[in-house]
Amino acid sequence: MILPTVQTPDPRPVLDHASQTYQTISTLTADFVQIILNPMIGSPDTTRGKLYQMRPSRFAMRFTQPKGDRIVADGRYLWLYTPSTTPGQVIRSRIPDVGTTGPNLIGQFVEHPHERYDARYVRVDSLAGRTADVIGLTPKEHDQPYRAAVIWVDREDGVVRRIEITEAGGQQRTVILDNLRVNRGAPGREFTFSPPAGVRVVDQ
Repeated sequence: MILPTVQTPDPRPVLDHASQTYQTISTLTADFVQIILNPMIGSPDTTRGKLYQMRPSRFAMRFTQPKGDRIVADGRYLWLYTPSTTPGQVIRSRIPDVGTTGPNLIGQFVEHPHERYDARYVRVDSLAGRTADVIGLTPKEHDQPYRAAVIWVDREDGVVRRIEITEAGGQQRTVILDNLRVNRGAPGREFTFSPPAGVRVVDQ
């Protein structure tokens, strides 16, 4: 008896849907959970907070756990302020085009995806009661800060609601978005950062 071949769905229409949706987004806010698993350490590090994005180059993550940590892209610089682990300093750098923090956290995976990635359809999944198509991405170029990514694309609205990134050093980073608000504005104060008194600015 010959069993029928099960054809794997084509990931390209899913990526097209996500790409088209992303082009319509000017602002986005969401609650986030971030899980970082470092194979050298073992136990995962889980953080939570609020994510804000205003395209093209403003982005912020305000952490509630650990409270007080912030990542801010103000349109010119990316500020990494983590008093929970490195008190007394803030790292300032140019805004990166790709990577695991910054304005292109989502965009780097859905802007021109066919040119930038080899894609495969992984499975269909459910997130907070919504159906999502799960797509695996491998960069075609080897100069990326990560070697693979998996994204969850909402089947109904095309919004990316979960991202799993395997960084070049083997560390795995998962970002899960919930309570998303698209094109409803974002408070401008979230995209500004002034170093607190006594905090040293370290340029990178």
